[in-house]
Amino acid sequence: MSELQQEPTAVQGEGRYVLGDPIGDTRAPDSPIADRWSDRKFSARLVNPANRRKMSVIVVGTGLAGAAAAATLGEAGYNVKSFCYQDSPRRAHSIAAQGGINAAKNYRYDGDSIHRLFYDTVKGGDFRSRESNVHRLAEVSLNIIDQCVAQGVPFAREYSGLLDTRSFGGTQVSRTFYARGQTGQQLLLGAYQALERQVHAGTVEVHPRTEMLDLIVVDGKARGIVTRNLFTGQLDTHLADVVILCSGGYGNVYYLSTNAKGSNVTAAWRAHKRGALFANPCYTQIHPTCIPVSGEYQSKLTLMSESLRNDGRVWVPKECGDDRDPNDIPEDERDYYLERQYPAFGNLVPRDIASRAAKNMCDAEHGVGPSGLGVYLDFKDAIERLGRSAVEAKYGNLFEMYERITGDDPYETPMRIYPAIHYTMGGLWVDYDLRSTIPGLFVGGEANFSDHGANRLGASALMQGLSDGYFVLPTTVADYLADAPFDEVPQDHPAVQEAVDATRARIDKLLSANGHRTVDSFHRELGQLVWDQCGMARSKEGLEKALDRIPSLREEFWRDVKIVGTGDGFNQSLEKAGRVADFMELAELMCIDALHREESCGGHFRVESQTEDGEAQRDDENFSYVAAWEYAGDNQRPVLHKEDLEFSYVHPTQRSYK
Repeated sequence: MSELQQEPTAVQGEGRYVLGDPIGDTRAPDSPIADRWSDRKFSARLVNPANRRKMSVIVVGTGLAGAAAAATLGEAGYNVKSFCYQDSPRRAHSIAAQGGINAAKNYRYDGDSIHRLFYDTVKGGDFRSRESNVHRLAEVSLNIIDQCVAQGVPFAREYSGLLDTRSFGGTQVSRTFYARGQTGQQLLLGAYQALERQVHAGTVEVHPRTEMLDLIVVDGKARGIVTRNLFTGQLDTHLADVVILCSGGYGNVYYLSTNAKGSNVTAAWRAHKRGALFANPCYTQIHPTCIPVSGEYQSKLTLMSESLRNDGRVWVPKECGDDRDPNDIPEDERDYYLERQYPAFGNLVPRDIASRAAKNMCDAEHGVGPSGLGVYLDFKDAIERLGRSAVEAKYGNLFEMYERITGDDPYETPMRIYPAIHYTMGGLWVDYDLRSTIPGLFVGGEANFSDHGANRLGASALMQGLSDGYFVLPTTVADYLADAPFDEVPQDHPAVQEAVDATRARIDKLLSANGHRTVDSFHRELGQLVWDQCGMARSKEGLEKALDRIPSLREEFWRDVKIVGTGDGFNQSLEKAGRVADFMELAELMCIDALHREESCGGHFRVESQTEDGEAQRDDENFSYVAAWEYAGDNQRPVLHKEDLEFSYVHPTQRSYK
């Protein structure tokens, strides 16, 4: 258990949680913000290259953050074990990212800078992120592009041969580097090549089709993980000097999301139950440009890149219920509502703004499509202005994907889009060094909460993943390992055996239920409940309703879930059941977090807290903090630890994109 938990001083709180001691980041240097990362790198202790060969690192996840961290630490000479539940590191969900990666290179000479990227990110997160972490991210963005170009990532180039950029939501500069609509794929292949180079060199050992099911904590330190081989069902323990979680986000708690079906919260949630604080779980991002739901039994949603909003214009018919073919609706009967409401940013407002605006249009019965839950994204003007070939060069693969899924040709008829769950800004709490509250447990990428506040700007997820993996973790993990060698942990250590026994008991309990309902039926019900009550809009009444239902649904799940097969082999029903069980617990914490935060900010929109024109209304006096939640035990109220946010370089204002 963490030191925080060993000395509980929590006082009685109101309602559904207990208020605990404040928490703070003590590792960011107390120096001007532009110097903090340089100062921290210099003050970080080093490990002799000869000693690195004696040290071991576990990295869970092979997306951009995980693959970059494992490759870089392997290159440095540490012994690295890399784990992923996919059949190859190349299938990590980072590969699905489409539109681009931000960096403050200012190749367009349009006023961009490190400070502007820092400012845009803090503002885009609705002033709920930590300044020091965000400024470091903006600084490191310059190095990321150089690193990826050196690896051979085929970024788009303009006629002169320079790297091309385009705009994304929440900015007025062009800072997003891209590879058509396949940026995540190309970046992940670059990181994968670096990872495989270290596999060949013998410094990294990759374990595919292997899922982390628990964290091993020995004498207060993270020292290993319990895993299950998804082919054989075998439980194994892997021990090391340090554990790094880069296991992605928890958007699939909603069942329908743009995430890969296998994306889950299990690695982070099991670490949370071992003592790692979970920060801001209610901060989930709804992406405005997804293909609308087409049927009741759809299992996944498809993202259409935010880059499309560079040239596509969003509109709805002015007349309610107008079901004419969109090409038959004349210009004067169309409402380009983003351009009308937000003239300064137009179609490139941040994701939370665009998503709520689309919802409002559909709620007012201006929505399009069979369900009325859709708006148009129209490229007619761009095709007339630029020519079809130019549009095809930018977005051709995205247009092809849309046509294959919907049967409509976007060159001839507008796309239909609607908001959907895409990303999670919440995650395990970390300090400036990306250390969790469990010593020896580091967290990178989407699995941590550190950089995006209450709303992530488009094209910043890839930036954070590679920043953490290539540049931050190799420095801060080395500083931690400077205290090594640690005492060797034997396989028969009581803490190791307890973790294995707890994992086996959990699996046995799931298999023994032998109920009547499928795992998917429970997941679908949970997801609909959380979407309705803790989705694009949240209210006290709705959140209380969800919190009344989730515990009983969780009880029904453990009593009545039906899992076919056994634990001694390949069993996807068992895999899903374990993940859904964790989503059941996470969903309750998400709703508690959303209920306690009686303000609107970014992706968290409380209907009771909005301006006269329907925009999010923050309450800086009472809620300018990170909510870091401590697990207190089964059926116990979680403990809230607040990290006050201080703004010395970007002063909070009412966010406006008008």
